[in-house]
Amino acid sequence: MNYEDILYEVRNGAAWITINRPEKMNAFRGKTCDELIHAINKAGYTHEIGVIVLAGAGEKAFCTGGDQSAHEGQYDGRGTVGLPVEELHNAIRDVPKPVIARVQGYAVGGGNVLCTICDFTIASENATFAQVGPKVGSVDPGYGTAFLARVVGEKRAREIWYLCRRYPAAEALAMGLVNAVVPHDQLDTEVQKWCDEIMEKSPTAIAIAKRSFNMDTAHQAGIAGMGMYALKLYYDTEESREGVKAFLEKRKPDFRKYAK
Repeated sequence: MNYEDILYEVRNGAAWITINRPEKMNAFRGKTCDELIHAINKAGYTHEIGVIVLAGAGEKAFCTGGDQSAHEGQYDGRGTVGLPVEELHNAIRDVPKPVIARVQGYAVGGGNVLCTICDFTIASENATFAQVGPKVGSVDPGYGTAFLARVVGEKRAREIWYLCRRYPAAEALAMGLVNAVVPHDQLDTEVQKWCDEIMEKSPTAIAIAKRSFNMDTAHQAGIAGMGMYALKLYYDTEESREGVKAFLEKRKPDFRKYAK
């Protein structure tokens, strides 16, 4: 596959996969998801590679989720809601290599979900984490909610989704969403340090450990699958469309006007 939306590079046994849409704050469209799935599987089943780094280009954002300019009831790709997000999430979980989210700016919406699902998240002091779904007529009714509760606890997970607040890197670290926070100019060095440590370990032992961790939450794939069908039905409502319209028109949405 010739990549258009992502960059793929191998550094000392680590595959660095970078969403390369800085002009869109690294929001993903259908093509982006397809390329990420391909690259993650390519790296995950290449013997020489021991770890995968998921990153975002530029300084402003790791990833800000689905590209709202490509969303009007359906996104622009395949999958239940027009984006193969279920397949992307499963790719990150299923590859037998650790996946590190390298976060230098905003990790918002679907980007925040990617951080949740990755095995590790390493952040710059400049990073900000947030959910925005209920503000724009959307939600992640799978790993983004159920698995997040495993990561940060039920009360915090509900707070993140219901209130859509922004959390600086230090607070995300305190709640368990992030593994390490470093000065911005040390981010790549820290990520590489983690990669080098992983490369010294038994790949088979790590693969078994990752599978065993996943087994405890494997049922959440079913929650995600059912949830995506509910989300598809929600996207067909005026209530959801109001969120997209308000976002594109840069105004406050009036959801209750359409809620039934």
